[in-house]
Amino acid sequence: MEQVKRRGRPRGEATKVVRLPLPVASIAQRVAARTPFRFGDVAAFIDISPRTTASVPLMGGTATAGFPSPADDYLDRPLDFNELLIENPAATFAVRIDGLSMIGIGIFPGDIAIVNRAKEPVDQSIILALVDGAFTVKRFRRRAGRVWLHAENPAYADIEIAEEMSFEVWGVITNTIRML
Repeated sequence: MEQVKRRGRPRGEATKVVRLPLPVASIAQRVAARTPFRFGDVAAFIDISPRTTASVPLMGGTATAGFPSPADDYLDRPLDFNELLIENPAATFAVRIDGLSMIGIGIFPGDIAIVNRAKEPVDQSIILALVDGAFTVKRFRRRAGRVWLHAENPAYADIEIAEEMSFEVWGVITNTIRML
């Protein structure tokens, strides 16, 4: 009997053909191969580039969200959003939020999360994690040797991190920005 050569992918996990932009496909291949990521990989993945700093005037008073109050006649020092939002520029990047699992703490789809890769997560931190090849934003929980990711929406279940799972914290979310 003649031996038949098999072509294509070896048998194993189920697969699905999808079309991805080449940079995203490259990241997906590295995730599948369980190749470690470096910060520069993240910057290339989300296509961020450094810009010059810019500042805007900051009013010296507050703006009441209830009844109108007299406006102050002076401005405080200029406000630099880089200074306000970024603790460690070399280890910081932004990611746009998708999904409803964190609406209980005011993180909504379309918001921009500021992620600090240099910050170590502690119990209750909000993190960006890579779990079994998929990114997620959740509250990091650690107690009695167990680690799980808590959704801030009761419609979503917690994700307990088991030993056989691929899990990596990509950074701690330090701020979010909502675009109106």
